[in-house]
Amino acid sequence: MGRIFGTDGVRGLANRDLTAELAVDLSVAAAHVLGERGEFADARPTAVVARDPRASGEFLEAAVVAGLASAGVDVHRLGVVPTPGCAFLTSFLEADMGVMISASHNPMPDNGIKFLARGGHKLDDAIELLIEQRLEEPWDRPTGRDVGRVGDSHAGLATYVRHLVDSVPARLDGLRVVLDCANGAAHESGPGAFEALGAEVVAIHDQPDGLNINEACGSTHLDDLQAAVVAHGAQAGFAFDGDADRCLAVDADGTVVDGDQLLAILATAARDAGGLRDDTVVATVMSNLGFVQAMEREQIRVVQTAVGDRYVLEAMRAGGYSVGGEQSGHVIMSEYATTGDGVLAALHVAARMVQTGRTLAELGALMTRLPQVLVNVPDVDKTRAATDPVLQGEVTAASARLEGRGRVLLRQSGTEPLVRVMVEAPTQDEAAAVADHLAGVVRSRLAL
Repeated sequence: MGRIFGTDGVRGLANRDLTAELAVDLSVAAAHVLGERGEFADARPTAVVARDPRASGEFLEAAVVAGLASAGVDVHRLGVVPTPGCAFLTSFLEADMGVMISASHNPMPDNGIKFLARGGHKLDDAIELLIEQRLEEPWDRPTGRDVGRVGDSHAGLATYVRHLVDSVPARLDGLRVVLDCANGAAHESGPGAFEALGAEVVAIHDQPDGLNINEACGSTHLDDLQAAVVAHGAQAGFAFDGDADRCLAVDADGTVVDGDQLLAILATAARDAGGLRDDTVVATVMSNLGFVQAMEREQIRVVQTAVGDRYVLEAMRAGGYSVGGEQSGHVIMSEYATTGDGVLAALHVAARMVQTGRTLAELGALMTRLPQVLVNVPDVDKTRAATDPVLQGEVTAASARLEGRGRVLLRQSGTEPLVRVMVEAPTQDEAAAVADHLAGVVRSRLAL
């Protein structure tokens, strides 16, 4: 069996790649591996299980619960809860492990399973590999009193919302916001948290039916949010993805405020409040150069990681940093969360607006985005991208021409047979010209 864990759990087409049988086996193997590592307390181990609203989550939840209980784990079903809510409740309920069933921003037919260790932290690669190695192995099955019990945790969502509200440093009275809930897991917690703080909320795409999650809505499709903000005269709009671990925003004029801008707003807010550990923010190599330049002006150090929120999290935990995130809208505020939390980020950006008396457009203008062009070059031998001398020579030459004015990033995709060419430059035309040239070199040098 090849590697089944990706950068964010196990994900695939539900009932084809990700089957009920695989969900049972994964849950049993996870129970065994985490138990042997001492994750479980002395008493019978406990787990929380949550899902987003997609239809396949119903049978996958049943399979995960069955696997855990058959391995002797007591299970608390949380129902439909955002991924960061599952992580928070894993810690709050002192569960030995958590399981989130979601494919995040992926289309409805996909689904995924993410395991969390005690405290609500994502598993590292080594532990996921151990779980894979234990799949379908023979094991001694508990019987009688030793099998796990299953119950529902009806207060879990309300507890999570209360945690969100308690984290916010200012009330939001008088603020009108539009929330695009992606017909996903935040359709209750998003509006509920904003309303509890006094905001006037216009919720769109907040009627999940199991089939419409992420369908032309949410953080990957901002058109409806932009139109709604302008139509309702709102001061801001926020869009979540299907499991609400990411957030993008729109200002009062309908202009997009991306993840880099949100991260800049939250990093400076934390710095001003004395809560930005070591005056450092963590971002990925895909963050716009304008973000790095803005942080330099604010005398905030930027630690950059590989692409993926798990790498941001690893760097934050290693350095004890308090704020980090990605251009895609994953923002991690470690004082309040162990994962990216879209609703949490949106609430704190809204609070920054209230505290400063500045519009979202004014706050977002903290950084000036350099034009960025990303070209995906498919059907190439991506493994040679870092070693081909001609290609690397062209990358070095392009980087030298942009020195101080922009940058070049060439990297292989982690999931597809393609190479990504990203170029930032003072103008869109220059960025496009450099990116197109390098993409042509990739095609000619790495063609399969």
